[in-house]
Amino acid sequence: MPGPKGNQFWKARAKHGRNKLFKSAKALKEACEEYFQWVEENPLWENKATQYQGAQVDMPVAKMRAMTIDGLCIFLDIDDSTWQRWRKDDDFCGVVEWADRVIRHQKFSGAAADLLNANIIARDLGLVDKKEHEHTGHIDYSDISDDEIERRVLELRQREQQSRAD
Repeated sequence: MPGPKGNQFWKARAKHGRNKLFKSAKALKEACEEYFQWVEENPLWENKATQYQGAQVDMPVAKMRAMTIDGLCIFLDIDDSTWQRWRKDDDFCGVVEWADRVIRHQKFSGAAADLLNANIIARDLGLVDKKEHEHTGHIDYSDISDDEIERRVLELRQREQQSRAD
């Protein structure tokens, strides 16, 4: 049975909407620091075959775990859209920017020290080398035979295959 028309029951509510996951920026920062601590305390493990007293043994070796925004969101039990929304929220944007910088610095430092795969981290951080080749002049091929052009194209293809193999 619906309430009477024109009722104002909604004004009696103590609050509107669901509770915030984090009541303050300080609480969010503490949760981010917990994630950073967890990453440091939980490295990835790799078994390395090594020799010990003449016998081959598998030795567990700790490897640096890269911090990620995805990992932080999973740790905080939020989705990416919440993190993106907090970037624009006046209360949380400072903490979000700080956490982004910490994660970026950890990845960059780990890659620079060869503790993380530099190629993967460079792509993730947008640090790829881009070379743009521009030719503004006209090239006249009228004095080159078709056989010579085919030979040069074949040579270029072989160089490209060799550089991919390296």
